[in-house]
Amino acid sequence: MSASLNEKGDRRRYPKLPILGVGALIFNRDKILLVERGKEPLKGYWSLPGGVLEAGETLEHGVVREVREETGLEVQPLKVVEIFERIIRDAHGAIEYHYVVIDYICRITGGSLRAADDASQVAWVARGKLSTYRITAGTLPVIEKGFRITRAMPRV
Repeated sequence: MSASLNEKGDRRRYPKLPILGVGALIFNRDKILLVERGKEPLKGYWSLPGGVLEAGETLEHGVVREVREETGLEVQPLKVVEIFERIIRDAHGAIEYHYVVIDYICRITGGSLRAADDASQVAWVARGKLSTYRITAGTLPVIEKGFRITRAMPRV
């Protein structure tokens, strides 16, 4: 089953090796920018803007590109917050998706906020309202860590 899916060009499903991704924590006072995933995996869930690193691309260039593609914003990566693994198994226990994601705190430097590319919606979500969103597993602890780190940083 996995070989035929990969032959159809979906290199992310049933990968032979983990896929490297980048994510962005973008804060505005007590709010964080979230995107609603418009495609699988995790379509309909809210998460951090981000995606898969392209060959030859640095981590920082990747996070800048992904944020621009999904949200229309230009950002400057400031600090790595977390290295996160997401392993999703299918109904038979086979590894359907395996991502290693490096999450950065980023500062907005320009652009205009809009949902695009893989994001069906974007929203500034108040820290106290996060529990009302269907957020991808493991993302809330990363967001909370980001809030703690940004308190100690000069204005982000």
